[in-house]
Amino acid sequence: MSPLNLLAAAVDRIKVPSRDEALAARYAAVRRYTRELAAPLSSEDAAAQSMADASPAKWHLAHTSWFFETFVLKPYRTDYREFHPRFEYLFNSYYRGIGELHPRDQRGLLTRPSVHEVMAYRAHVDKAVLEVLLRDALPPAAVDLLELGLHHEQQHQELLLTDIKHLFSMNPLLPEYRPQPLMAAEAPPLRWRLYSGGIAGIGHAGRGFAFDNEGPRHEALLQPYALASRVVTNGEYAEFIREGGYRDPRLWLSEGWAMVQARRWQHPLYWNHALDAEFTLHGLHAIDPQRPVCHISFFEADAYARWAGARLPTEFEWEHAAGEARIFGQFADQADAELHPRIFTELSSEPMYGSVWCWTASPYLAYPGYRPAAGAVGEYNGKFMSNQWVLRGGSCASSRSHLRPTYRNFFPADARWQFSGLRLAKELHHGT
Repeated sequence: MSPLNLLAAAVDRIKVPSRDEALAARYAAVRRYTRELAAPLSSEDAAAQSMADASPAKWHLAHTSWFFETFVLKPYRTDYREFHPRFEYLFNSYYRGIGELHPRDQRGLLTRPSVHEVMAYRAHVDKAVLEVLLRDALPPAAVDLLELGLHHEQQHQELLLTDIKHLFSMNPLLPEYRPQPLMAAEAPPLRWRLYSGGIAGIGHAGRGFAFDNEGPRHEALLQPYALASRVVTNGEYAEFIREGGYRDPRLWLSEGWAMVQARRWQHPLYWNHALDAEFTLHGLHAIDPQRPVCHISFFEADAYARWAGARLPTEFEWEHAAGEARIFGQFADQADAELHPRIFTELSSEPMYGSVWCWTASPYLAYPGYRPAAGAVGEYNGKFMSNQWVLRGGSCASSRSHLRPTYRNFFPADARWQFSGLRLAKELHHGT
């Protein structure tokens, strides 16, 4: 029986303190789900790297284990024996405070360790975490780091999917990660939700988990604004293309227009030139005009919004509009989940979450009073607060339990391989 199954069985049999019981169950679920995501991949699939921004699936499997080993087991379990002395170097991502690291763009050259060895590494780490949890031997600081590690792994679950999609798209065979038909769904008419603005509380309020970049909570002044009831669809974006959106420099930020020219962008990533088919994790499918447009950069989202007579919302407007609304939508951890964005409605309600991450007009900057955590783990978010833009809301590749109204995703303005789309916003004048 695998360590994760042993952990689940132990939690069922043994009465442990409620904190550790819940944490053990969550640890087992998150770690098992990562293995399930990797299960359809061959060893060759898991070892390849399609570009410098993406990582091999094998590397994601190892790095997430490295995180628990480095920040939880080594500091807080004196009897822990590391699995391999060179893994600290191979599977460190960007934590310079830990030491030297293997170049990111060369991860696809790591034919060794094998996938089998990486899975043995995961089992080794799982066994050690299980044992320390069942002994109730973790101090509060270590519990916080373990929870951070679980959310970190959920981020890598999404990256594993987006990176495999990019890799498979480079293969002329256009392989299916998960053979599955796509359901038809009709997008509801776009409506405008009106917000009066005012002083809004922004950021994490201190209840439950949050990354350090989600705080401190502070106040932001919002002018009256309107937010679209749903995200932009493929059909709407195709109209932008047909009307010359990629040929009109007046719609684009200067850097964006230079990117369009240099990279010959003519449509979203994974669309064909005929604008009638797109590559998905379920193989090549006809473009459904009713589905959300995705795999567009910040530059493309901004240009479309300008063409549509609107703009991108700020991240503060998005968070204010999301408010305390229940988190529902299209997520990867749903039964029989489609790993391709679709319009999701529940009765008369249209969600703020799931399907596609929404670009905002906000640069990724520190909130007033922000301080990164002490030590190497403080490199997690703060060091990237430059030349990045904030996305909100999660996607069809996200897990529902990983999202909250204050969650701030961030990527460079030219990033397209994530499940990124847009929701329009408008100014509201007093009396409108």
